Amino acid sequence: MQLDRRQLLTLAGASSLPLMWSSVQAADDIKLGSLLDLSGIFEGYGKPMLKGLELAVNEINAAGGVVGRKVKIISLDTQSDIANYTKSAQQLTRQDKVDLVMGGILSASREAIRPLLNREKTLYFYTPLYEGGVCDRNNFLTGLTPAQQVEVLIPYAMKAFNAKKGYILAADYNYGQYMAKWFTKYVQTGGGSIVGTDFFPLNVSDFNATIKKIQDAKPDFLITALVGGAHLSFFRQWAAAGMKAKIPMTSTTLGVGNEQQILTADEGNGILVAYNYSSQINTPMNKAFVANWVKAYGSDKDINEIACSQYQTCKLWAAAANKAGTLDREAVTKVLEAGFSIDAPSGKITIDGPTHHAILDVHVMEMKNQKLEVKMTSSQRQPQETREVCDLRKNPTSNQQFEFK
Repeated sequence: MQLDRRQLLTLAGASSLPLMWSSVQAADDIKLGSLLDLSGIFEGYGKPMLKGLELAVNEINAAGGVVGRKVKIISLDTQSDIANYTKSAQQLTRQDKVDLVMGGILSASREAIRPLLNREKTLYFYTPLYEGGVCDRNNFLTGLTPAQQVEVLIPYAMKAFNAKKGYILAADYNYGQYMAKWFTKYVQTGGGSIVGTDFFPLNVSDFNATIKKIQDAKPDFLITALVGGAHLSFFRQWAAAGMKAKIPMTSTTLGVGNEQQILTADEGNGILVAYNYSSQINTPMNKAFVANWVKAYGSDKDINEIACSQYQTCKLWAAAANKAGTLDREAVTKVLEAGFSIDAPSGKITIDGPTHHAILDVHVMEMKNQKLEVKMTSSQRQPQETREVCDLRKNPTSNQQFEFK
């Protein structure tokens, strides 16, 4: 059968319509890039964070999406390898052309991708607690900083433990090194002193020699900023050595990944922590969040600080974009930095305009029977240490992390 030119054009147009419609539909999705460690030594942090993000996106889409469009997560597994963060960020921005990125767990992973996302003009949200000091208008940081967490936790612990002499154990990378300085500052502010400080690579799991050093130093309490599965061995070895009943402990990291559920009650009971979130927070919004999590995933066992932060940060971005009426990076940034806030499972979240950090509630909690029981709440704490070095209204081109002296 032969067709004339007009018939060929008609058929060609008809056959291409479904393909064109399909392409329009795919292009219409908002692309949210996720960079998390979903395998390797930090998967215990990354997997719950992705669940938090997925739950938020499902709820956002069910409520009509963002500016009338559905949100699609493009998730890449960085395999607990910092080098993979850079490669993956390049793929998300240059190949997948995402509209924004939420990701990074360790501070090292954030610093690997933050400058790249800035150059690519891709809005970036970093949600875990961290050591403070990042000043970058393209970046919003919604986790606790030292002035929010440590300034509350150390004085509370010193009073609760009747302690003056502290001993610091921290992970040997920028987070642990910075936090050791903050621990020292607040212990000294409280009239105490630090009698020892040790840093450990992330793969260290034998702490017997360290426990002997601590015994010799005779501190009144321990302050830990240990990170990851290998470092969890310290808490087991500490309890096995009979030291838990002799020297109390506080931590800025233990429990972030629900480690209190991995440790036995005997290993964890009595350790003091301070975070923005606990599943034990007794508010209607948190109860609804926990119920929705259980409905989606069958259990509340893996709800934790950074999973909730990922969830509520996604909700924060969606609400800001809807208020802006556009996904335009500059427009959304202006809405957020004008002091935008939402109510969330952890309490109210407000963006501090000059720093692009979050104003948050801080809950001092005690580990008890593998749960985090709230002992005291300090409401709407400011990221004060970062405010002292960062003002993005005056210096909007800033793109660095300040080191505190």
